[in-house]
Amino acid sequence: MATVFSIALVVAVLMGFLAMANGFRATVSGSGSDEIAVILRAGSQAELNSGLSRDDVRLIEVAPGVAADADGNALVSGELYVIVDGMKRSSQTEANLPLRGVGQQAPALREGFTITEGRMFEPGAAELIVGASVQREFSGFDMGDTIRLGTNTWTVVGVFSTGGSLFDSEIWTDIGVLQNLYQRGNSVQSVRARLTSVDAISDFRTYAENEPRLNVDITSEREYFASSSGGTSNLIMFLGWPLAIAMAIGALAGAWNTMYSSVDTRTREIATLRAIGFSGGAAFVGTMVESMALAAIGGVIGAVTSYFLFNGVSASTLGGGFTQIVFSFSVTPAAMLNGIILALIVGFIGGFIPALRAARVPLLAVHAE
Repeated sequence: MATVFSIALVVAVLMGFLAMANGFRATVSGSGSDEIAVILRAGSQAELNSGLSRDDVRLIEVAPGVAADADGNALVSGELYVIVDGMKRSSQTEANLPLRGVGQQAPALREGFTITEGRMFEPGAAELIVGASVQREFSGFDMGDTIRLGTNTWTVVGVFSTGGSLFDSEIWTDIGVLQNLYQRGNSVQSVRARLTSVDAISDFRTYAENEPRLNVDITSEREYFASSSGGTSNLIMFLGWPLAIAMAIGALAGAWNTMYSSVDTRTREIATLRAIGFSGGAAFVGTMVESMALAAIGGVIGAVTSYFLFNGVSASTLGGGFTQIVFSFSVTPAAMLNGIILALIVGFIGGFIPALRAARVPLLAVHAE
């Protein structure tokens, strides 16, 4: 039982980290579109250290490859991104949240955007709409709440969802209000533009390179999120596997000791079997099967337990923009398979030496007391 329990614990810990990494990666990879371009000042790695003027936005609006709405207006959104403090519901600790100033075109530049509760903010008013993940994880963002963020008091008038993507971890308000509060004039930090097609980004880049008044970097939104947040999921994986391997070494010692004790206890039985014709190889295989079976049981218990414990659990962590990204743990079949494989490796190594000992039990041991 001790062996089964220790192996199950190892698998559960590993799967906890894998579920965290998978959930974070799914949230990030599910965000963004290849048909939306993100424009930052040249050399900027993130919105926080980017800055663009109103003239830059005008030049982007007339660029080739930029789509227009039914009224002929370019589907372009200049946006301002600041960090504010939020209070986590679970721990009552402060965490960074992104407050994004957007214009009326912003919803058209997010795939699957819907207002699920309330309404859109009014231009010029100190009103907020919050992502569904923010409302779920942080206090003070229920409909009708007033909350102080930065130097201003805001009223929550709506909740939006983009189907669980990264945008659900954001708070939106009117960009004009945010520019005034943070004394940013009419500047923005990033511009999003819907493209007429995925391939249109090449024409857009060519235009920007040949336009001397523009000094910008252009990437697709999907590439932008993958590059800015991919390091976090890798960090989770790099923490999870070494910890699981360290625990697996402990479980390996337990399995080794259990199987060794089992062979010692049954020395007379093994010798009897060998005396009536069973070979040392049969004793070896029998011991290995026992060890692998215990490991498999532990692996399955750990995988199933971690599925019910972790799958769908909501959490948040610091993303590439130094703000909280809310995501859900995801225990995938591949993660469960990895956990069971790790358990079988522990069972194989832990049972190998005891199995060799079983294969070498002398026939005279049948007379042992």
